[in-house]
Amino acid sequence: MNHRARIAVMWVLMAVYAIPIYAQDAATEVNDTLKISLSQAWQKAESYSRKIAISKKATAIAGDEIKDAIRERLPELEVMGSAEKATNIPVYGNGIFTNPTSQHEVIHNLYKVGADLYLNIYNGNKLNLKIEENRILHQLAGIREAETVSGIRYQTAALYLELEQALIFRELILQDIADQQKQLKEIQSFHRNGTVLKSDVLRVELDLSKRQLTLVKIENDIRIANQKLNIIMGEPDERVVRPEITQLPTDAGRYTDYLEQALHHSYAWHISGAETEISRLHVKQVKANVRPKIGLYGDFYYANPQIFLYPYNPSWYSLGISGIKASFPLSSLYHNTYKLQSAHLELEKEEEAHHDTEDKVRQQVKEAFLRYKEALVQIDVANTNVARAEENARIIKVTYFNQASLVTDLLDADVQLLQSRFELAAAKVLAQNRYYLLQHITGIL
Repeated sequence: MNHRARIAVMWVLMAVYAIPIYAQDAATEVNDTLKISLSQAWQKAESYSRKIAISKKATAIAGDEIKDAIRERLPELEVMGSAEKATNIPVYGNGIFTNPTSQHEVIHNLYKVGADLYLNIYNGNKLNLKIEENRILHQLAGIREAETVSGIRYQTAALYLELEQALIFRELILQDIADQQKQLKEIQSFHRNGTVLKSDVLRVELDLSKRQLTLVKIENDIRIANQKLNIIMGEPDERVVRPEITQLPTDAGRYTDYLEQALHHSYAWHISGAETEISRLHVKQVKANVRPKIGLYGDFYYANPQIFLYPYNPSWYSLGISGIKASFPLSSLYHNTYKLQSAHLELEKEEEAHHDTEDKVRQQVKEAFLRYKEALVQIDVANTNVARAEENARIIKVTYFNQASLVTDLLDADVQLLQSRFELAAAKVLAQNRYYLLQHITGIL
C-alpha cells in the first residue's frame, strides 16, 4: 500500500468515527437538550444529593434531641395498679420441718392503684449542661450540613466548568478544521500549478487527520463530562446539557478580606470551635458528678384492704405521701478524680486542634487566593499569546505561499495558534474553578 492509499484509508476511518458522533449529537440535542445556568445546576444538585439529605436528617435529629432534653425538666410521673391473691399464714410451732400447728387467717384479695411523681430541683446542673451540649451539637450538625451543601456546589461547579471547557474546545477544533480544510484546498491548488511539492500536500493532510482524531477525543470528553454532571443533578445519563458561559470579576480582591470571611464562615474553623466548646462542657459535666441531688417526690394510691396499719381493715382506703429528697454521692469524691483530669486533657487537646485548624484555614485561603490571582494573570498572558500566535500564523502563511518558508513552519504555526487558543479557554475555566474553590474554603459558596 503506497502513501496515498494509507492517507485515503485514514480519511475513511475518520469518517467512520466522526460521522456517527455528529449524527448522534444532532439527534440527541434536538430531542433532549437541557440549557442550564450554574445556579440552576446548583439547585438541581442540592435537591437530588443524598449526602445533603442525610446531613439534613442529622440536623433534624439534633434539633429533636434538644427538645427531648428540655422535656426532661418536666416531673417524672408513673401510674401503677395491682391485683394480688394472698394465702393464709401457716404457723410452725414445732419447727419448719413439721406440720403447721395453726393457720392465721388473712384478707386474701389485695387491690392497689396509685401514682408516683418526682420533680428534679437540682442535680449538679447536669440537665442544663446537657441541653447546652445538645444545642452545640445541633449547631455542629447545621455547620456540617452547610459544608456538605458547599461541597456539592463546588463539585457541581467543577463538573459544569469541565463540560463548558470541552464544548469550547470542540468549537475551537471545528473552526480550526474548517480553516485547515480551506488551507489544504489552497495548497492542493498550488500543487496542481507546480508551485509546491506533493509532500507538502501529504503533510497537511496528515496534520488535518490528527485534528480529526483530537475532535473524536473531545467529543468523548464531552460525553463523559455530560454524564458526570447529569448524575450529580439527578438527570438521565443521556440528557444533553448545555451550560451558559459565566463571567468572573477581573479583580481578585484582597487576601485580608477573604481571610476575614474565612474566620467568620469557614466550616472547618467553626466545626473545630464547636468541638472545643463540647469538651469545655464535658469538664463541667464531670465536675457536676460531685454535687448533691435534690428533688420533690409524691406518692398517692388507693388500696384494698388496709394492711398499712394494724388492725387491718377490708375496706378501700387512700394514702398520699409527699416530701423532699436529698442525696450526695460520696464515692464520686474518689471516683471522679481521674475522670476530671482526663476531661481537662481532652479540652487542652481540642484547644490545640482548634488553633491548628485556624493555621490550616489561613494557609488554605492564602494558597487558594494566590492560585486564583495566578489564574487571572494566566488569562492575560494567554490573550497576549493568542494575538502573537495569530500574527505569527499570518506571517508564516504569507511567506509559505511566497515560497519563503517550509510547510513544517506553516504547520507549526497553525499548531501553536490552536494550542494558544486552547490555553486561553483552559485558563478562563481554571480561573473560574479556583474562584469557586476560594469561596468554598472561605465558607461563602
